[in-house]
Amino acid sequence: MRWLAVLLAVLLVPAARAQALPLTDPVGIVQEHPLAYDRSGVPASIELLAPRTLLGYSADPARGYGSIHLTCRSATDAEHGRCPTADTGAEGGGRTGIALRFTERRSGMRTEITVTGSLQRAFADRACQNDLWHGTDQPLSSRYGPECAGQPPTGTGAALSIAGNELSRLVAGRWEAELVLDLRTEANGPALATYTFRLDLDISDRDAASIYFPAFDLATPQVGLNLHYDPISQTVGGHAALEMCLYDGAGSQSDYLGVTVSDSAGPSSSASGYSVWHADGGDDPTQRVDYTVTLDHGGARLPMANGTEQMLTGIDRVRLRLVALPGMSQPVFCVPTPLSLDTPRVPISSKRPGHYRGGLRVELRLPPSRP
Repeated sequence: MRWLAVLLAVLLVPAARAQALPLTDPVGIVQEHPLAYDRSGVPASIELLAPRTLLGYSADPARGYGSIHLTCRSATDAEHGRCPTADTGAEGGGRTGIALRFTERRSGMRTEITVTGSLQRAFADRACQNDLWHGTDQPLSSRYGPECAGQPPTGTGAALSIAGNELSRLVAGRWEAELVLDLRTEANGPALATYTFRLDLDISDRDAASIYFPAFDLATPQVGLNLHYDPISQTVGGHAALEMCLYDGAGSQSDYLGVTVSDSAGPSSSASGYSVWHADGGDDPTQRVDYTVTLDHGGARLPMANGTEQMLTGIDRVRLRLVALPGMSQPVFCVPTPLSLDTPRVPISSKRPGHYRGGLRVELRLPPSRP
């Protein structure tokens, strides 16, 4: 009988040493964050730095990586982020809100949005309840680091994000912002690295696209033709203006807008295409007053044929109007397209005296949604 003896050698490595964080020296970054979405589905958040993104780590406390903190370039101006510009010395847990200015490319509108950030302190061994990380978030701009089991932190991670409720404050448009944060270890020391985050948000709001009549808010416009009698020529005619603004739900950046104006009574037998009729009824010319409709787009007067779509182009070049649309928390820019209703002069004897009424229907067609 033969026996084979096997000697087993087992090397035990302490868990903390086997899973130690890697040596990491601070290095500046530039991140691009392009994102397109519709306001009907605002993202839950935009993550700029995932929690515990390692900014710096060394097992040697003398490197000072346990005191890393992030500061803004200005404590008063939100153009690149507004937050403390030096070590605050704040102790205890917490997060930091950074006011960041977003600018809408088309209109120049500005809105400040809060970016939320925090620091997480790391340790050379599992001193914090068998973990390499302290369990409490620390403010971004404080070099304070809590100890664990009498040991100081030797590394720092960070988290940085924009919450969905902040994003919901941005109306449709192309919004841009740049956040700049400097990394420091000493209270009055130089910046060791710079973190730059460039955000480009292409936001649509297709469900909110609308035809807005500023003088009537939510009500259906009631417009008179402003007919005036000329006793010398014994004719009647007039002119009426109706302010109208088109909101495309895309920050007024659509390639085109299709507008159709139609007589609510249907096709008219008049050459002008639009008519109002005597309130007592009747279908002969004496019971009808004819008028024309003209739309002003960027200074160009466009005759509107009854029921025929008019394509409006150059939307990205016309002057916009800031309005507060019903049901929206923020003002938006729309494309002014005022309507002119002109009644050519006709002999007063050719029309039956009395009250005339009619209606117009205005329709807006948008380009297909962008992918």
